[in-house]
Amino acid sequence: MQALEGIRVLDLGNFIAGPFCATVLGEFGAEVIKVERPGAGDHLRRFGTDTDCGDTLVWLSESRNKRSVTLDLGDERGRQLLRELIAGADVVIENFRPGVMERWGLGWEEIQALNPRTILLRVSAYGQSGPYRDLPGFARIAHAFSGLAYLAGEPDGPPVTPGSTSLADYTTGLYGVIGVLLALRARDSTGRGQCVDLALYETIFRLLDELVPAYQQYGYVRERMGADTVNVVPHSHYRTKDDRWIAIACSHDDMFARLARAMDRPELAADDRFGPKEARLAARDEVNALVGAWVGSLPRQEVLDRCRAAQVPAGPLNSIADIFEDPQYAHRGTIRLHDSRIGPLAVPGVLPALSETPGEIRWLGPALGADTDAVLDGILHRSPEDIARLRDDGVL
Repeated sequence: MQALEGIRVLDLGNFIAGPFCATVLGEFGAEVIKVERPGAGDHLRRFGTDTDCGDTLVWLSESRNKRSVTLDLGDERGRQLLRELIAGADVVIENFRPGVMERWGLGWEEIQALNPRTILLRVSAYGQSGPYRDLPGFARIAHAFSGLAYLAGEPDGPPVTPGSTSLADYTTGLYGVIGVLLALRARDSTGRGQCVDLALYETIFRLLDELVPAYQQYGYVRERMGADTVNVVPHSHYRTKDDRWIAIACSHDDMFARLARAMDRPELAADDRFGPKEARLAARDEVNALVGAWVGSLPRQEVLDRCRAAQVPAGPLNSIADIFEDPQYAHRGTIRLHDSRIGPLAVPGVLPALSETPGEIRWLGPALGADTDAVLDGILHRSPEDIARLRDDGVL
């Protein structure tokens, strides 16, 4: 038994944000029907590294546990089939530009009329309302508009990509999961579905800690700080003697005292030196230089061993090659090897870990339209002759 067994999800989206929400729901037992354009499919099939099966690694990994159905929603017959699927769906996920679903006659009011219990998740660049609602956008634009990209990079350099160009897609997908689960919980009491409206930029903006109150209260505009952070020090990246990198995070005075002992420099944590946070912040460059010199005098593993022995939060800056060799990743099953259309494929595991109703990967991204006949027959009760006719007419 899985937590979302019996929940049917229609994934109408493209690329990552909306479809990632559907992926997570599918990992925990929801039946996810992926609706795609005949002959083309989701753009995600061609986004990322190509493979011999014709779909990319991104598609194989992120479209796990989905059934692929092709429908031409530009054709009224395709839209009618979708209406019938909506009538039996618990959740509909779309991430078109605002207005597209309405032009198809499948806006929120129409969906409510088809099935008052359906939950509609709508993902777009700027949300369903506001002066920018009709503008296009992707995760990179969300990173810029939200203020995140402004903070990424060195103080004297240009803003850079904050790690992943798709970060906003994944955060929005996760907020989509939260919204859907909240709406399902509310439906248990009200019997009615609701519309969940998410903007890519908002899900990143929500994660920027005290940026909003600091500006409102003090007019403080945070600038790029490289690997450092604004309110504590040392809290950065440091190069080791063997030319590796580690992260150290001393978030309060006690942690810095532990680090000073690990450095064999306990006097650094004295009240008249750098013990109080305010003293460290006032001497940020000096403190970072002291820690950097110590880290740079030792190989990475010795620095990590000393920090861990002293209970100082520290960790390696791992490449993906490092990650594949790391025993913690192996023990937790954070990476899973699963059969796919190109053979065994390593993909990220399922999160979160539940003790009673864990999620699972049942299969990786399917071929385009692989489940069309099964869904039209088993759910919509179309005959083989009807299905063949629709396929000949290009509707499927």
